[in-house]
Amino acid sequence: GAVVAGLRLGVLRREALTLLLPNLSLVAASAQASGDVSLWRLFLIFLKIGSVLYGSGYVLLAFLRADLVEQTRWLTDQQLLDAVAVGQFTPGPLFTTATFVGYLVGSWPGAILATLGIFLPSFILVAITNPWIPRLRSSAWTSALLDGVNVASLALMAAVTAQLGRAALVDALTIGLLVAAGVLLIRFKINSAWLVLAGGVIGLIAVSLRG
Repeated sequence: GAVVAGLRLGVLRREALTLLLPNLSLVAASAQASGDVSLWRLFLIFLKIGSVLYGSGYVLLAFLRADLVEQTRWLTDQQLLDAVAVGQFTPGPLFTTATFVGYLVGSWPGAILATLGIFLPSFILVAITNPWIPRLRSSAWTSALLDGVNVASLALMAAVTAQLGRAALVDALTIGLLVAAGVLLIRFKINSAWLVLAGGVIGLIAVSLRG
């Protein structure tokens, strides 16, 4: 049951990536040609994000948009959304989106530096704080601090969802897909990879019909 479903999902992801890769290569080329990119600055951006990021992996999107879309203008909102779609299909946490974002901005060196930058602080912090974890868990002050951070994380996710939504919701079809995906995800707990694939297929069908 669960094993078969996992294998099917893995096959689904590979097939979806096979369909997406040609278009993603074009996205990467356009991003890399959009301006001068400092690999050192790219590494520092992801090192900073990895150091301060807390909560759901989707909070990552708020940081990525602030640093790479608004500040450096290395990416557009649409390119960031493409990276999120890739992160949904690849195995592992949403943080793998950082690898593809690094690739978009700086090709393979950018992918390596972005991945190293975002994960390095976690390894260091875990090694340093591990002896204190039992005491931190029992502290009322720490509990209150984490509650506050959770609320702030929710606010960040809501804000970046609204901002990226302006780039993604462009017509009645995309709005309908949003509503349908929300219902399927919340009510029926459909895996997000299936939803992303279904949205992509419907988008391709819509383009072919319009053409």
